[in-house]
Amino acid sequence: MAANSIQLLTPQHWEDYELIDCGDFEKLERFGNVVLIRPEPQAVWPKALSDSVWQQRHDIRFRGRSATTGEWLKKRPQLPDRWHIAYRTKVTSIKLRLGLTSFKHVGVFPEQAVNWDYIADTIRLFQTPKPKVLNLFAYTGGASLAARAAGADTTHVDSIKQVVTWANENQELSGLSDIRWVVEDALKFVKRELKRGNTYHGIILDPPAYGHGPKGEKWKLEDHIAEMMRDVVQLLDPREHFLILNTYSLGFSSVIVENLIRAAMPSVTQLETGELYLQATAGNKLPLGVFGKFRKTS
Repeated sequence: MAANSIQLLTPQHWEDYELIDCGDFEKLERFGNVVLIRPEPQAVWPKALSDSVWQQRHDIRFRGRSATTGEWLKKRPQLPDRWHIAYRTKVTSIKLRLGLTSFKHVGVFPEQAVNWDYIADTIRLFQTPKPKVLNLFAYTGGASLAARAAGADTTHVDSIKQVVTWANENQELSGLSDIRWVVEDALKFVKRELKRGNTYHGIILDPPAYGHGPKGEKWKLEDHIAEMMRDVVQLLDPREHFLILNTYSLGFSSVIVENLIRAAMPSVTQLETGELYLQATAGNKLPLGVFGKFRKTS
């Protein structure tokens, strides 16, 4: 098996997002004109900037009430609960609606822009006029929008109806249409597509460490990811395709991701693995998951 060099990748085209600083289990970040302080379990090092700078710079801070939920504290009552940002490159232009959820999330994972660029660039290399792309565990749809904006026939699968509704809002904001929305357990959907004999030119997976399907199906990354990978590679069009696996789990490394992909598809070529991170303006780097991706073009 050929050696695989591990990459460290960070987004290059964000104007509406900035990681200002991170440390002491928190991050200070700008989304458009709104600056937030949120918890960040990966930021185990000290902050680069002083507490007084953090207090001066932020508009809204998340305060946890339990291990999973909390509340947002605003400096000024007129600060929004919802607002919009854009992500633009020479080939991609999408808009995203953000919101203050009780789970500390706001509707976008900015480091995923690296994968959005890969999706758009790969679709442009395909000979197929309207390639089919499947986005699993698709959340609010950043990757779905990138694929659709690049001209792909896109299917978006997530188990939470409210999140799929949010993704549809993002489609409308972006001036896009015709994404296929599916509210279903991702593994069940994949198995059904296999029985139907369907194939895709691109598959994107961004699975959580834990999750539940709409009918109570349980997902645990360590228990189910190998089965998922065995199934999804069978859905890939044999002539030209791409696959992205992204994991945000403290126990997963890029070597684990490489092993999963090679076990599922021993003939894989152009495999890239590594770590996604955000570069803080203050100088430090925030790791935010590992990835494996490969493509085959005509």
